[in-house]
Amino acid sequence: MTQLLLFNVTNGLIIGAFYVLMALGLSLILNLSSVINFAHGGFLVIGGYIAYTITPYLGFWGALLVAPPLTAIVGLVVERVLIRPLYGRDPLYSLLLTFGLAFMIEDGTRFIWGAQGKPVAIPPYLSESLSSDLFFITGYRLFMVAMVIVAVALLFVLLRYTRLGIRIRAGTLDLETVAALGINVQRLRSLNFAVGIFLAGLSGVLAAGQLGLEPTMGTGLLMPSFIAIIVGGIGSLPGTLAGGLLIGVASGLTAVFFPAASEAVIYVLMAVVLLIRPRGLFGEEGIMG
Repeated sequence: MTQLLLFNVTNGLIIGAFYVLMALGLSLILNLSSVINFAHGGFLVIGGYIAYTITPYLGFWGALLVAPPLTAIVGLVVERVLIRPLYGRDPLYSLLLTFGLAFMIEDGTRFIWGAQGKPVAIPPYLSESLSSDLFFITGYRLFMVAMVIVAVALLFVLLRYTRLGIRIRAGTLDLETVAALGINVQRLRSLNFAVGIFLAGLSGVLAAGQLGLEPTMGTGLLMPSFIAIIVGGIGSLPGTLAGGLLIGVASGLTAVFFPAASEAVIYVLMAVVLLIRPRGLFGEEGIMG
């Protein structure tokens, strides 16, 4: 029982790490631009398939370095052509646009790479488990957790100590005042969107090495990522981090005792948190960070 419990908690933490990266990107875009990006899971898929395509030429490490920035560039093009004209309008317009875009990305990846799952090769030494007892803890899983920690740390450094990050945080509080100070709000939104999509692309590469690739893989991670934002508190990036890990572990623990409820538990958890604290665990109205 102890090993089974540890196995499911480990799985929960790994899935929670994916939720964290996805939810942080979603939260960045939502907080500054008020865009509910239902295509975020699609950008994860794009990142994974880009990595799959370039791995034979650059290897896994090269794909890890190149695929997320390329995904961010795709996101910049989408933001410039499709999303930017909707800024300042009812958020429902961007929601419907990104909802349709998600289906377009899914069908596009299916058309280009096929409907069958694709494996992404990782270095053999990362596939080895720590021991026979802890067979489910592999070098790659530890590497993924380390990558998530580094990515989250760098994001917080960006938001706290760089000019771009300070402007993003200020824009989430009062975008009109930021514009009045002479800051190019359109460029700020674009760069912020690119950072969010970069995190989705990174999630895609890491997920591809662990889970393999299929056109619908982003869909399964998208809704829990939204729930992580709600549980942690909209506008709070530390809350998003806590929410992603919390729902991941909760799902893993539930799978030990009630496997059929492992997905439903995250919705129950969201309902309980909202009943007790409607703003979420760390949410404060109008505050980001």
